[in-house]
Amino acid sequence: MAQRLHLVFGGELVDPSKTVFRNVDEIHIVGIFPDYQSAHAAWKAEAQRTVDNAHMRYFIAHLHRLRDEEQVASATEELGA
Repeated sequence: MAQRLHLVFGGELVDPSKTVFRNVDEIHIVGIFPDYQSAHAAWKAEAQRTVDNAHMRYFIAHLHRLRDEEQVASATEELGA
């Protein structure tokens, strides 16, 4: 079975109704987690920590969805070719 990794990250948005970061260099990488439950716990902790700033948002990215294990080469590997 493929490992299901999750990335938790966030930062300040230009507009709270959109998902455009104000400064990409200041994106906070919380970490990579081995399952959704631990990623959700980390996301929730960061979201609660920054609740007073309406422009701060944290996200969970499902890294395992970026790679199709059934293909010989994933689309991301082909970009470097």
